Amino acid sequence: MPDPERDAMLAGIARRYLFVETLERRYRDRLDFYDVAVWSLKDALIAAFDAGRTQARTDR
Repeated sequence: MPDPERDAMLAGIARRYLFVETLERRYRDRLDFYDVAVWSLKDALIAAFDAGRTQARTDR
């Protein structure tokens, strides 16, 4: 089920940490696949985890 708020948050994390301009499929390998440093991936995952934890606290 689409969740626009979640999708916007993930897109922001992708732009900030992974330099990925969109999470939409563009059906071109050069546009849909990226080389990502593991430290950037770790930072993005931590940001997503923290955002989820924050959201869970506000949903109580």
